[in-house]
Amino acid sequence: MNTYLQKRWSGSVTNPSESDMRTALAELSTHDPEHPDCWLSDENGWTISTNEAGTIVLENAETDEGPWHIPNSDTDMVLTLWKHLSAGEMELVRSHPWKSGYQP
Repeated sequence: MNTYLQKRWSGSVTNPSESDMRTALAELSTHDPEHPDCWLSDENGWTISTNEAGTIVLENAETDEGPWHIPNSDTDMVLTLWKHLSAGEMELVRSHPWKSGYQP
């Protein structure tokens, strides 16, 4: 299964490496309200996005599942979730403490 990483400023990457993911997450350390987030999507429509405030959002626009969020996350948590999504491990993605909606 292919995954697609949308970086904040520098385009997208198909089947990103861990290094690509870390680069995308590092871009969030600079404040930019015009480009607030980056995300990883899979072929089944699942997307995990994160923003500079540290909120992670999980949703599937194709099946209308979600959204759910995790506030105040860190880079390691996002990286873990992205790796699970890349590996097709949705049961591990869904096992995290998601809250309903986009934000509290």
